[in-house]
Amino acid sequence: MNPLVLPGVYAPQEDTALLAGALSEEPLPPGADVLDVGTGTGALALAAARRGTRVTAIDVSRRAVYSARLNAWRERLPVRVHRGNLFAPVRGRSFDLILTNPPYVPAPAAGPARGPARAWDGGGDGRLLVDRICLEAPRLLRPGGVLLMVHSTLSDPGSTLTILRGCGLKASVTRRHRVPFGPVLRERRQWLRERGLLSADDGYEELVVVRAELPC
Repeated sequence: MNPLVLPGVYAPQEDTALLAGALSEEPLPPGADVLDVGTGTGALALAAARRGTRVTAIDVSRRAVYSARLNAWRERLPVRVHRGNLFAPVRGRSFDLILTNPPYVPAPAAGPARGPARAWDGGGDGRLLVDRICLEAPRLLRPGGVLLMVHSTLSDPGSTLTILRGCGLKASVTRRHRVPFGPVLRERRQWLRERGLLSADDGYEELVVVRAELPC
């Protein structure tokens, strides 16, 4: 069942599909605790819930929270959806798997985005929230727990791996997929060139999934 997308909510796209593919290959026993951060429509949370896991989803957008709750209701799946800033609603809890498709598009405005752009703008280097997730997620993982995160090579996967490994996780890029520029990147092409973030300007970006595991 395709999720309903309320106005102003990030619709599932290639990055969602890439992360969903990684999720499908992740061994998860029934009853595992899963967290989906930046859930949007709840597409990934629902994919995890279909496997019999206990899913908690978070988004800072009220519309996204409503959308995810509505989609969970439509499929009769017991997903708990909270509104909040990243991990704030689940402090003190731990999880077997954390999923996240954070805002990662480099943006001329270095600070937090407003309006619908909150779903994709990630600050000047695309890492405004990616870095926070890399530093905060390991504290919420159980031994043997896994973080699956998708973002663009424009937002420096090497830094993602370095931070996660520095937090004691085993981290690597497990999936890659090249996709044509969408409207946002086409509009920012010249700015990306000037920032040195775009070298081979062929109108494509590469998406990656980073898998990081906390050793037992």
